[in-house]
Amino acid sequence: MKKVYLSDSGPKVSEAIYGFWRWNNEGQSTTTKIEKLINLCLELDVNTFDHADVYGNYTIEEHFGKIIKSKSFKREDIVLFSKCGIRRSNDDMFDYYDTSSEHIIKSVDNSLKRLKTDYLDIFLLHQSDFLADPEQTAMALSQVVNSGKVNHIGVANFSVFQHQLLASYLTIPIVTNHIELNLMNTSAIEDGRIDFIKQNFSKPLAWAPLAGGRILSGEDEKAVNVRAKLEKIGAKYDANIEQTAVAWLMKLGTLPIIGSISESRIRNAASATEVKLSHQDWYEIYNVVCPVRNIDISHE
Repeated sequence: MKKVYLSDSGPKVSEAIYGFWRWNNEGQSTTTKIEKLINLCLELDVNTFDHADVYGNYTIEEHFGKIIKSKSFKREDIVLFSKCGIRRSNDDMFDYYDTSSEHIIKSVDNSLKRLKTDYLDIFLLHQSDFLADPEQTAMALSQVVNSGKVNHIGVANFSVFQHQLLASYLTIPIVTNHIELNLMNTSAIEDGRIDFIKQNFSKPLAWAPLAGGRILSGEDEKAVNVRAKLEKIGAKYDANIEQTAVAWLMKLGTLPIIGSISESRIRNAASATEVKLSHQDWYEIYNVVCPVRNIDISHE
C-alpha cells in the first residue's frame, strides 16, 4: 500500500487508516488485542491510526500508549490522529459538544499523556460546537501547533459552512474533514462536503465505509440492492463485496477508516487499494443509491 499526502501541506498517510471507535475497555486483554492489531496493520502497510479521547470511555488511547512505551515499533513509523469535542454529561445521560479553548488545550495534553508520545501528527475537532467562539477555538488550535504538540489540524463531521467558519479564523490549514461516507450514506457527495474538501487540496477521510456492516448483512431493500450490485461489479475485478465497497470510496479520492476488529475484514479493506474500478462501474454502483438523471440530447 502506498503512502499519500493527506493535503498539500501534509502529512503522508496510508491509503487506508485504522480507527478505534468500536473498541471497548476489557482490561489487560485490550492492550494485547490492540498490539496484535497494530502488528497486522503494519504488515498490511497500514501505518495510520485514528483515536479520540472518548473512545472506550477514555481508555483506548491509554492501551495504545502502553504499546508505544514498550517500543514494539518506532513512533516515527506511524501516523497518529486524535480528536476531542465530544463530552459526556455529569449524570452520564447524554453527550454534548465542547470545542472551547480550555477544553482543546487540556484534551491535547491528556491525549499525549495517555498515548505516551510527545506529539500528534493530526489533531481534529470531533464535532462542531454550536456554542464555541470560533476565534477562541482557532487560537487554541494554533497554540497547540505552535507549541509542537500537534503537527496538523483537522475536523470531523463538519458541514461546509462549519468548516469555512473555522478556517476563516485560522492561518494554518485544516488538512481534512473526517466524515461518514458509504454506499448507505452518500450525503457528503450531494451536499458539497466532498467538493469543498477537495477544493482545499485535501483528501476526505471516510468513516463507516461498510455502513457498520449494513452493506454486508442488511436486510432492507437498499442494502440488498447495493450488495447485489457490488457482487456483480466485483466479479469483474475478482473482488468480494467488502473490497468493492471500499474501492468505490477510494475511486472517489477518499481514504477509508477501517473500524472492524475482524482480521479478515481488515485484510479485505486494506487490499481494496488493488481494485481499480472503471469510471462506468463506479457510476453503475452509485446509480443504485442515487440514480443519475438521464439527459435527453436528441434535440441538441
